[in-house]
Amino acid sequence: MNTEQVRGAIGMASLTVRPADTSVAQALNDLPILATPTLLNIFEGACSAALAEHFETGETSVTSDFSISTHASVGVGTEIRANATCIAIDGAVCKFSVEVHEGSKLIASGSISRKIVDRVSFTARIAAESMVRE
Repeated sequence: MNTEQVRGAIGMASLTVRPADTSVAQALNDLPILATPTLLNIFEGACSAALAEHFETGETSVTSDFSISTHASVGVGTEIRANATCIAIDGAVCKFSVEVHEGSKLIASGSISRKIVDRVSFTARIAAESMVRE
């Protein structure tokens, strides 16, 4: 991956909140609002979109760290949009600033770090670790 091209890369993702995306459906609480795991999912999607065109053959990325702050709640039927901007690169780790909006209203913000890995080596290591546990 050419890190100079990745710094400043922007990715986007969108979602219309469905009943399965809510905290009540995911057994987190009894509120029919966007669940935090779903929020993280849309953030990760935006980060992945920012990186997609920059991968070299065999590369992919995995989330290595995240911090999310929620500013507002949204319910079923609400369309939200996530934006991710790569703000720094430290070795194989790309650091992103992320935000989710409903129109102009800020719903959540934070930071996510994604580590660039070789897909085959990473998958082989995880498979080997799984076999050892069995």
